[in-house]
Amino acid sequence: MAQRIWTAGLVVIGDEILSGRTHDKNIAQVASWLQVQNIRLAEVRVVPDVEDRIVEAVNALREANDYLFTTGGIGPTHDDITVDAVARALGVDVVVHPEARAILERYYADKGGLNEGRLRMARVPEGGDLIPNRMSGAPGIKIGNVHLMAGVPHITAGMLDALTGTLEGGEPLLSETIGGFIPESEVSDLLREVEKAHEHCQIGSYPFFKEGRVGANFVIRSTDAEELAQCLDALCQGLGEAGWDWQPGGV
Repeated sequence: MAQRIWTAGLVVIGDEILSGRTHDKNIAQVASWLQVQNIRLAEVRVVPDVEDRIVEAVNALREANDYLFTTGGIGPTHDDITVDAVARALGVDVVVHPEARAILERYYADKGGLNEGRLRMARVPEGGDLIPNRMSGAPGIKIGNVHLMAGVPHITAGMLDALTGTLEGGEPLLSETIGGFIPESEVSDLLREVEKAHEHCQIGSYPFFKEGRVGANFVIRSTDAEELAQCLDALCQGLGEAGWDWQPGGV
């Protein structure tokens, strides 16, 4: 029986990402963190600071996956509209969370106190809980299967750390890699046949160009250790019978 696979979607929010002014780092760190939680990042959408577009993406990905994460747009300025968009997507009001307000009051006590902009960071979709932010005070938010996080990568990292171990995940995703100076176009049929014969495995092919030669690394992934080993053996045998040299761990 196939193991239950838990998935997550990610909505990256911000005009600055789409314009190229800011280089996104959150996709990679969210994906890596999710792997450790035994959850797979299944889809990413990058959307502008437009409420309708955020609502559309949030509803699509939260319904298609076990979890949804958003990054960006929960700060103090007028264009930080993620909270409003998520509240609209969920059909709830926006309220000031008393604990979030207290956190911000303490954080800004020696920094000029709360003003209208800073108080915006205490707003949550009604029914939401807080994700601790040890870096800058303003918390993230979790409501249902949706998790709203900062856009600044090191702050996002802290929020992910606070969530570590709190989400239910599936079986660990295991992997094995082999590779060689093997043009992937020459072994595409073999890759397809081996993967088809091992339904609980996925084979990824990653070409490279080194030393004036083309090659590829082949990564086999599965949650079933026995199936993974059998798939690896079959692929190695097939490559050898076709006259290709390969090496464990890839090139």
